[in-house]
Formats: sequence, structure tokens, C-alpha cells
Amino acid sequence: MLFGHDELVITLRIFGAVLIGGMIGLERTFHGRPAGFRTHALVCVASALLMVVTVYQGQWMHVVTIGVIQTDPTRMAQGIMTGIGFLGAGVIFKEGLTVRGLTTAASIWVTSAIGILVGVGFYLAAVLGAVATLLILSVFRYVENKLPTEFYAHHMLAFARDAVMSEDELRRTVASHGFSIANLSSRLTEGGKVFEYRMVLRSRDRKSAEALSQHLRKLPQVIEFRISPTGD
Repeated sequence: MLFGHDELVITLRIFGAVLIGGMIGLERTFHGRPAGFRTHALVCVASALLMVVTVYQGQWMHVVTIGVIQTDPTRMAQGIMTGIGFLGAGVIFKEGLTVRGLTTAASIWVTSAIGILVGVGFYLAAVLGAVATLLILSVFRYVENKLPTEFYAHHMLAFARDAVMSEDELRRTVASHGFSIANLSSRLTEGGKVFEYRMVLRSRDRKSAEALSQHLRKLPQVIEFRISPTGD
């Protein structure tokens, strides 16, 4: 017989981890995240492997001793969850006022937890966890987009030095398109030839950005502008 019962169980657990981790990773890959299909599959398999090593250590660790050795698989689980924090931190980065990668980091973390459950053979919790994770990443995205939330964007506006829009006029223009201004700053650039306003815009309607963009394109004194929405 090629496989005994334990060998078959170990094989099923590892391939189960590949399947579940890959399913979660596919959702991340579909949405263009760098930590996607392969990353999540590897995280889930690694967690399962380390737990299988602990649960079945009697098959590879041979110690001649008097008495009973009591193992605690939860210590390995604690080590896995601590180590996965470094991988999660690697996909989080800050861009201006925006922090990106938090959802992917969380998905890596939960994939590791599911891998631990598969590794110890707690299949019901692993399957329920995988279903819940996929629902949160897909269905909750739709719900989140429907919720009323404030929309933030970085805004830069450039004028020739002798044709600068006043700050009061700028505020009125922005307000007329449903935005409020925070962190307004200004500077001279291009050897003093160009005057720039930089600010953070806030609105409750994402369509306001396109309306403001259309208005600014019609102003002949505007040399350059940029509206960069912040994202998750």
C-alpha cells in the first residue's frame, strides 16, 4: 500500500490548503492586487505544512526518553501568525493621505489562519472561514460601494504667474462643484513662472470630480491641473 491513513490525510490537507488559498488569491488577482493567486496559495500551504509538522511530529521525531512528551500545536500557530505579519506589512504602503494594501494584508492574514485550520484537520471551520472570506472580499465590495461615504482627492492647480486665480475665487469654484477644501497650500515653481495650488478635496459625490474637471478644462488661465482620488 503506497499511502497509509496518516499519509493520505496529510496529502488531502496540503492539497486542500492549495485549493482554498488559491480561491482567495484569485479574487485578489482579479482586482489587480500584487499579492494574488500564488501568494495566497503559498501562504495557506505554508501554514498547513507547519501545522501538519506539529500535529504529526511523532512520525518524524524519534526521542528515547522516560515519561510522556506533551506537544502543544497552538505554539506553532502563534509563531505562524506572528511571522505572517511581516508579509502583510510588505503589501501596505502609504501614498499621500492614502493607505493602500490593508485589505490584501488582511486577506493574507486570514488565509494563513485558514491554512492552520486545514493543517490540524478542522475542516468545518476552514471551509466556513474560506466562504466568509470570499463573501467579504466580493459581495461586501459591492455593499461598500453603495454605502454613502466621503470622497477624497488630491488636487493640484497651476496658473501662469500673471494670471493666478485668487484663493477666494478658488474656494468658490470648488464649493460650487460640491467640494470642500482641506490643507490648502501654494508655491511658485518653474523658476517663478508658474503658481501652483495644492489641496485635498472632500465631497460625498464621486461624480463631482468629473464636473470639476470639465469646468477647469474650459478655463484658459489654467496651465495644468490634476485630481487624484484616494483609494483603499
